[in-house]
Amino acid sequence: MSAIEFVTRLREIPAYPAAEAYGYQGERALMASNETPWPPHPAVLEAVKEALGGLNRYPDPSKSALRRRLAERHELAPGRVTVGNGSCEILLAAAQAMLEPGAELVYAWPSFSIYPHLAAMTGARAIAVPLDEDGRHDLEAMAAEVTAATRMLLVCNPNNPTATALPVEAIEAFVAEVPRHVAVILDEAYIEFGLLQDPDESLPLLDRHPNLIVLRTFSKVYGLAGIRVGYALGPEDFRLGVERVWQPFAVNAVAQVAAAEALRHGDEVARRVERTAVERLHLQGELEERGLSVTDSQANFSWVSLGDRDEAEVLEGLGARGVIVRGGTGLGGAGHLRVTYGTRAENDRFLRALDEVL
Repeated sequence: MSAIEFVTRLREIPAYPAAEAYGYQGERALMASNETPWPPHPAVLEAVKEALGGLNRYPDPSKSALRRRLAERHELAPGRVTVGNGSCEILLAAAQAMLEPGAELVYAWPSFSIYPHLAAMTGARAIAVPLDEDGRHDLEAMAAEVTAATRMLLVCNPNNPTATALPVEAIEAFVAEVPRHVAVILDEAYIEFGLLQDPDESLPLLDRHPNLIVLRTFSKVYGLAGIRVGYALGPEDFRLGVERVWQPFAVNAVAQVAAAEALRHGDEVARRVERTAVERLHLQGELEERGLSVTDSQANFSWVSLGDRDEAEVLEGLGARGVIVRGGTGLGGAGHLRVTYGTRAENDRFLRALDEVL
């Protein structure tokens, strides 16, 4: 046994609940990780091929071309755009830059599984506020937990894993109540899929609330989960702070090129959103016909209550039939499934397997 020693805090950091998709053999319906089932736009793949010839060089450490294109897309100064190796890296770096023993972090629960890591890795105090009875953020209860020690507050909208969302008006009213010393991170990884607002509607809040950071990703609707690019929009000092704590050359050259090209193809994003909405209606209707309760999804997945059924048995039965979904226990909501929408063929395969298991 190794004699190396680790910091005491390491024991407090939970294991990230990864999907059990990769150990199964044969054809699988991968409906566990909220990926899009459709590959990147062909122009993105061509841009990636061209970038491969330059892999002997380090990537641009400032991510200048991608940050400039994101700034143009969102009508912000490039200095207000932070680009990371997935939105998770930005969150982890923000925690290192802002949290420490004695500081507090507020977030809703269940929510994105990386949030508990932020306090555990920094020694800060985590305050997890239960969702309301509809699986939405209880903003009033969250505001009541803010103190002079609060450094960061996280709002996942639409929320992962419950797929629920709040309108932008509610978000702005909430942010207006939060003291300026608190960094409010609005995690909008799934914002393109929702019907409550246009994705651009939350962006004017950035100029009205200088303590607000909007977090987004290329992993979902853009179909680039395999190369990991996320970004944040907010004050320039947020970017400068998080860039101080992460490794040099954090976002690889291929990822930068692919994301920059993907931004050129808003028509493809619109098509994916439309196709996802069709599959959402189909799958949720079928689940409700089977007597299963689902939340009002504003994302590309459903949060399904299993009632008194055994979650582990359902997961095992689906996995044995080549259908991989996420169990709620690891996501903070025992007795649930989180089911990502796939193609129509994948969704119907899930339903057939579910019928056999139930």
